[in-house]
Amino acid sequence: MTKKTVGYVHLEWECPACGTRNKGIDKICRNCGAPQPADVQFEQVAQEQLIQDEQVIAQAQAGPDVHCPFCGTRNPATADQCSQCLADLTEAKAREAGQVVGAHQDKAVPDVACSFCGTMNSGTALHCVHCGAALPKVERPETESAKPQVRRSTGMSKTTRYVLFGILGLVAIACIAIIILSSRTTEIVGEVQGVSWEYSVAIEALTPVEDEEWRDRVPDDAEILSCRKEVRRTQPNPAPGATEVCGTPYTVDTGTGVGEVVQDCEYQVYDDYCTFTELQWRDFDLVSLTGDDFSPQWPNPSLAQDQRLGEETETYEVYFNADGSNYTYRPDSLSEFTQFEEGSRWILEVNTFNNVRSVTPDR
Repeated sequence: MTKKTVGYVHLEWECPACGTRNKGIDKICRNCGAPQPADVQFEQVAQEQLIQDEQVIAQAQAGPDVHCPFCGTRNPATADQCSQCLADLTEAKAREAGQVVGAHQDKAVPDVACSFCGTMNSGTALHCVHCGAALPKVERPETESAKPQVRRSTGMSKTTRYVLFGILGLVAIACIAIIILSSRTTEIVGEVQGVSWEYSVAIEALTPVEDEEWRDRVPDDAEILSCRKEVRRTQPNPAPGATEVCGTPYTVDTGTGVGEVVQDCEYQVYDDYCTFTELQWRDFDLVSLTGDDFSPQWPNPSLAQDQRLGEETETYEVYFNADGSNYTYRPDSLSEFTQFEEGSRWILEVNTFNNVRSVTPDR
């Protein structure tokens, strides 16, 4: 992310001696004359307005203020001597800076009544226009950008969650039961009653297929139908033709009594995303041969000029009879399949669902 400066605004601080609110750039309290402590915290004003005074902006850009190590007076970062006691500021400690004080407050605030005389004053005023008393802070709502928000789900009631958890629990129990039952087997002796096989070959054909991709990734032999501009990537720095996208402005303490209003920005780079057609090999047909002997054969289909043979599959089945019940076993290979001569006897391992898990010769 790139931080983009929107402008600068005045902050304020509260005098720990009398509670008066003062402008951030005030070095002493306007009410009681107490100096600003080194550890005082700058806060946002009720309504921030961008500063137009170039001198104030330049001072904020120069760096955080420093406090004289001898008398504690606050001085600008560019000062060599203390403005109060003329002491050398080489060892002066700079104020902390860089803290986010909140989202930029630029909306109008309501008037505020003086706590002493009741006079209504502008919401941005620090002192009563009638009696000069310090005015209370204006209450203002927090904004999403000033404080992280915890998102809570509101679309599902407690009852619905219980029902959902119950259903998931039943499904889990059913899956476990199926696994247990399918693994529980018994052994019976069966006699081979017959066999069958099926050999299949897929026929593939060159077929126009529509797809989408960035222009520089479109195959050379493809036909581009149309293109549109889409965001291909985002980056923290500006680029030719990129679109700037910025977040909500927020105020950062510069350590000078002035806040810097900034935005986190990124830059969206657009590119051509195209729809195109390309000839690709796709399944067109399936040719199969079947039989009930031990001499399976692969089909040999006639192919057109734009066709080719695709995936080959072979399937074998052996049919058993055991005490009047029929069972089917599917060998994995031709070498295993040819062992099952008609009338031969085998020990079948059968699970609860009458599926044959394995077979061994009945010696």
